[in-house]
Amino acid sequence: MSKFIIFLAMSFLLFAGDNFFVAKISPNIQERMIQGKSWNKSCPVSLQDLRYLRLRYRDFQGKTQMGEMIVHKTLAFEVGQIFSALYENAYPIRKIQLVLEYQANDWKSIEAGNTSAFNCRRATGSQKWSKHAYGKAIDLNPIENPYISGTGYIAHKASLKYKIRAHDNKLFANKAMLLANDKTVEIFKKYGWKWGGDWKKVKDYQHFSK
Repeated sequence: MSKFIIFLAMSFLLFAGDNFFVAKISPNIQERMIQGKSWNKSCPVSLQDLRYLRLRYRDFQGKTQMGEMIVHKTLAFEVGQIFSALYENAYPIRKIQLVLEYQANDWKSIEAGNTSAFNCRRATGSQKWSKHAYGKAIDLNPIENPYISGTGYIAHKASLKYKIRAHDNKLFANKAMLLANDKTVEIFKKYGWKWGGDWKKVKDYQHFSK
């Protein structure tokens, strides 16, 4: 890697810690976002208001991995702290990829069990912008933590077995299920995030927003 490329990368870096780093949106990331359809000029937030994170996490085999996430700049450092705490608490995450890897298709991202944040899209069943469109929402292990409608409907077949919310500590996938008193939920709430598992009419167990 040339000294110029190293300098260019470092010029966008804002914070580097043991388990995560935060950077401004570089030209390379911008191009990936545009090509991957997760951002365009009609989005309600500018690229200058977003931040790129690299996060350490434990996968479903208990192995350490590095993931990518984009969030709003006002939340970037605390999101890094949250996921650092999840890593230290050995909370398993299937994968953390930018939604652009799925051409910004939320359905495909969920089907892959992908944990993600920013996506310039409307809220489900609405013309209003989703919190994800501002980088102020995170969907965590969406297969194990499904959206359940008021009638009990679950759209993703792989999530049907997780309608009954109970842990089986022998299985990493069941450890990934989020319950009301779980340490993972407590960590998010410590930073003022709201959890979709607390909603009354519907349940969105994967969803955290601020």
